[in-house]
Amino acid sequence: MRVSTLYLSAAALLAPLAVWASPLPRTIDAPTLEVLNFAFVLENLETEFYSKALGKFQPSDFLSAGFISSDIAITEITVIQIDESVHVSAIEELIVSFGQTPLSTCTFDFSSALTDVSTMLTIAQVVENVGVGAYLGAAHLVDDPRVLTAAASIVTIEARHQTLLNVFQGFSPIPQSFDLALSPNEVLAIAGSFIQGCDLGIQANPSLTVTNTGSITVGTLLAFSSSAFSGTPSGFHCQMLIGGMPFSLSLPISQCVVPQGIDGPVAIWITSDDQPLNGGVVDRQSNAIVAGPLMAFINSQPDFLSSLIRNGSNVASGNNGGSPSTTTVSPAQASVLLSSLSAIGSTPTSSANASATSDTSGASATSSMPMASATSSTSAPSVTASQTSSGVVFSMVPVPTNA
Repeated sequence: MRVSTLYLSAAALLAPLAVWASPLPRTIDAPTLEVLNFAFVLENLETEFYSKALGKFQPSDFLSAGFISSDIAITEITVIQIDESVHVSAIEELIVSFGQTPLSTCTFDFSSALTDVSTMLTIAQVVENVGVGAYLGAAHLVDDPRVLTAAASIVTIEARHQTLLNVFQGFSPIPQSFDLALSPNEVLAIAGSFIQGCDLGIQANPSLTVTNTGSITVGTLLAFSSSAFSGTPSGFHCQMLIGGMPFSLSLPISQCVVPQGIDGPVAIWITSDDQPLNGGVVDRQSNAIVAGPLMAFINSQPDFLSSLIRNGSNVASGNNGGSPSTTTVSPAQASVLLSSLSAIGSTPTSSANASATSDTSGASATSSMPMASATSSTSAPSVTASQTSSGVVFSMVPVPTNA
């Protein structure tokens, strides 16, 4: 009923934008047009992603992924796909109302993201969270109140999608009180390599990948790779930021550990100095960013609602094989990191000597393998998700990377 009703009401959903588009001839400045085209491409990406997922996976695939009922998953994903398609039409109409032509030459490659239902849902969770961050991060670039109103009416729906995907993945539906805004450069560092054949006029930040194998738990020392550096980098710092934090948690890359005390989507950058990044996208300094962000999901309190929909043992699970090659730090160092976390709420601090606890308190997490530039087409080796019965887990998903 919900799906059929939405199909029937698609024209009604477009009506508000049609009203904004029609009364008076209007002009558009270059930054606003760039934002609209960027949103248009991202909404097309989401539409095609869900369309291909629905076309590929059968009810049995969703049951194998742990869903108690395949109808629940298929129905809700279909609703999301329809929403994204309506958003595409609405933004296209808005661009045309300014006498401009939408950027329509982009193509999308999801071959590495649609290997199985669990990988698809992990990518979907990333896409929805990054989509929300993209709208928030572009808001300050737009002066036209009509465009801002249109974008706001879309981002609230994207946030509902985000909540649903969190539940499907076994995470808290609303893990934080604030969402994290991302600049267009940061969005493309995470999602850009799905996009091919077009020039968005935006320089993507170098992508960032976590290279640990085996289980990654609270206290695990993270290892990274990026086209921005070779081998094991030294002298760099990792920066972890969640929505609502005024400044990132800054750690030397040699002490970049998975901490306790944060929950939900976490953005991770590598920087050339130890100065925390500003939590506000408008004031975030970019000159020290070496690579990233990548997006990780940390869940210290598995959600009960999810267990009613999907078997917890299958959520974001799998086996990436290989022997663990992670390093954990001493529990005696826990207080240093926790002090750093509490200090983040007041002033920016350099955490050059900070480290983390190795306590495995039942937290779990997933992380996307980040994506490279919009013109990349080389596929990375396949790495599936991993999970343990306790501890933080990063699910690495295969995506294209730079050659």
